[in-house]
Amino acid sequence: MTESLLAALPEPPVFVPVPTRLRHDGWTPDRQRRFIAALAVVGTVAGACRAVGVSVRAAYALRRRPGAEGFVVAWTIALQMAVDRQFGAAMDRALHGYTRPIRRGGVVVGQRHCYDRYLLGQVIRRNRDGRLSPPHAPS
Repeated sequence: MTESLLAALPEPPVFVPVPTRLRHDGWTPDRQRRFIAALAVVGTVAGACRAVGVSVRAAYALRRRPGAEGFVVAWTIALQMAVDRQFGAAMDRALHGYTRPIRRGGVVVGQRHCYDRYLLGQVIRRNRDGRLSPPHAPS
């Protein structure tokens, strides 16, 4: 997993790794922690699996194993962390806009500040429907 991917995560969830047989290519405690950290950053199981070099099938199999309760809770928290981050990014882009380059003849000659009203509508609609959670207030 790249260091920039891990740097994007403030603090991954802490959990007790699932007990497994120790194999260099298996679900070591370190690989489980890296998977949860990647899940919190990328927000998809497939993306997190690619980041740590395991299959999606293996991740779901580990999740079903006895003793995986902490792993399941960390998985859920990591996914919520990704949703919260994505919600914040979508709101920022929708409310504050973004800069788009202006090109003439393949050369950038300026820039334009744009707002994404469609994105704002989608964020509001999804949040109202309960499909996207706003960031949690600090405790």
